[in-house]
Amino acid sequence: MPPAPPPDSLAFALCHGATIIAQVMAGQSLADGALEQVPAPARPAVQDIVYGTLRRYGEGDALLAPLLRNPPYPAIRALLLAALYRLATWTDAPHTVVNQAVEAAGQLAGGRYKGLVNGVLRNYLRQQESLQAALDDSARLWHPAWWLAKLQADHPGHWQDIVAADNAAPPMSLRVNRRKGSPADYLARLEAGGMAARAAGTAGIRLLRPVPVSQLPGFAEGWVSVQDLGAQRAAELLDPAPGSRVLDACAAPGGKTAHLLERADLELTALDIDPARCRQIESNLERLGLKARVRCGDASAPRAWGREPAAFDAILADVPCSASGVVRRHPDAKWLRQPRDVLRFAHTQQRILERLWPALQPGGKLLYATCSVFPEENGGQVAKFLRRTADARLVSEEQWLPGPEHDGFYYALLQKLV
Repeated sequence: MPPAPPPDSLAFALCHGATIIAQVMAGQSLADGALEQVPAPARPAVQDIVYGTLRRYGEGDALLAPLLRNPPYPAIRALLLAALYRLATWTDAPHTVVNQAVEAAGQLAGGRYKGLVNGVLRNYLRQQESLQAALDDSARLWHPAWWLAKLQADHPGHWQDIVAADNAAPPMSLRVNRRKGSPADYLARLEAGGMAARAAGTAGIRLLRPVPVSQLPGFAEGWVSVQDLGAQRAAELLDPAPGSRVLDACAAPGGKTAHLLERADLELTALDIDPARCRQIESNLERLGLKARVRCGDASAPRAWGREPAAFDAILADVPCSASGVVRRHPDAKWLRQPRDVLRFAHTQQRILERLWPALQPGGKLLYATCSVFPEENGGQVAKFLRRTADARLVSEEQWLPGPEHDGFYYALLQKLV
């Protein structure tokens, strides 16, 4: 096998990106941390290739189909997809991309597919116009056919805007820790550092250009957190009074937990089912100088939080969902999900709601939240809950569709009758 390409080369990024993309194609989520194993200096380039390729996966898959007689080794197929992404979106000379992809192929599968990679990519460049013209809507719009049809049925007046948002790079928004300072204070710090930004929402700031968190002034000291503007709405809606007993029932990675604690002194329990993600909550709270009772447990299991019924004045139920409102941040989700998964998530959400409701004090409020745009997980779920729960009333309901400023979220604020 030839020597490995240098870490700052396109070949290195393509090779490592292809390995991760192949893992996703085999069913592994990006959330499992594969990118964290890439050497730090090369990580931005590899991440661009992975995320960009997965956003356009449907297009790349359709373009490759007529160019391949037989399915190649999975990592080689992933490499071809990554090279097609690079050819479509960067200003590199096409022959440079092809040569670097061939060099990357020398590091995969014992180097047996270098000729295949060279031939397929050169055939693509010769047939590019006709291959593009033959794409169907699913490939052209970078969404699975079932997902696209569902968006068209569920949001007939907005589905094209949702698709456009899904296919774009996400905005970078910050939440200022009000215990450290105000948004105006932090905007001044950003301006001093040459970073263009503007205030957004009650505690938010929208960066005009994303930057690594290491470049954010005061990040390590807890001045600010990265959080989408739509996600910041959760703490504002629940708005527990100081001293309240609060349960954040599906808390990881802890952004909404932290926001609640930044707004008021609370007796807060943060619950999550994953021990590793519970440690992430603790780490985030420590950076921000905040404290909560972090417990590992299943929110759908009775007393998983170790408290008696009617133990909480307020509950945040940010339930597991399809993530259909945040696919631009998690582009693997739309290719890993299947239609049956929406109903599976809805069943889990129903179970969590039913288990949490007895833990709420009479007069208390529960905020049901998802990062989904599918009605079965949102308004449909809440409507069913209200029909079968005599002591519940709907206080407010908001559907945030993904757009240039924020991701997609759903919120329903419920109150338990006295």
